[in-house]
Amino acid sequence: MTRFLVVPQWQGSPAARAMLLVDGADAIAGDLPRASCTRVEVPVEAGESLETGIRRFSALRRVRESLTEALDASEEVALVVGGDCGVAAPAIAHAAARHPNLAVVWFDAHGDFHTPETSPSGAFAGMVLRAVTDGGPLGEASVPAERVVLAGAREFDEAEADALAAAGVHHVPSAALGDPAALLAAVDTLDADALYVHVDLDVLDPAALSGVARPFPFGLQPEELTGAIRALRERLPLAGASIAGFSPSSPHAAVDDLGTILRVVGSLA
Repeated sequence: MTRFLVVPQWQGSPAARAMLLVDGADAIAGDLPRASCTRVEVPVEAGESLETGIRRFSALRRVRESLTEALDASEEVALVVGGDCGVAAPAIAHAAARHPNLAVVWFDAHGDFHTPETSPSGAFAGMVLRAVTDGGPLGEASVPAERVVLAGAREFDEAEADALAAAGVHHVPSAALGDPAALLAAVDTLDADALYVHVDLDVLDPAALSGVARPFPFGLQPEELTGAIRALRERLPLAGASIAGFSPSSPHAAVDDLGTILRVVGSLA
């Protein structure tokens, strides 16, 4: 049975309208089984960097501690509903502690592989995957880079692209995901016995879903994403998952996108 941890964190986002992520997480939660949902409280204040190079670091640290506590409270597999994609880092660490040979498949339009030194924004959302593999102020490294597959990414800063290649992160571009075979082939090389799947909704093509802060063309169609997730789950047991990045411009716009999002949630849950 899947339990849903709703974490409306916005402090990791670089977007000017980052607080729309709170509305997005709440909109998704409103269509989930109430008895299976636990809300992790997020500070109202933005927080301070505390000389880490990460904007709003103090608030992000508090959310990480609260989310880790919620994850530890049950043995059930959790689907974490953000908020920004920073919520995935403690969830991956929790899954990796229980499954030392964990593989991570990270669906995202962007690389999320900056450090505080290379990030042009200082926003943690652009550093999350690097934090998972290399650690940093918000926690220890939990999964080696060579057991990570970045799927559907198509917009990179130069420093990110160089770091991803040097680290050995596997990359399956969106054009190769019409058939899950390329993604499964990458996962099969990882010698993993369990899987964590993260979905940043901007991996979808903007024509399929509009409510994201940084849309980028040539993304996945919903059926390609859900088909890939189902194929992955047939290959390896799911140890955890997260979905993030929904920032609808209005309640009406949220309704337009929710059908697509709930299909993705259903494939994960």
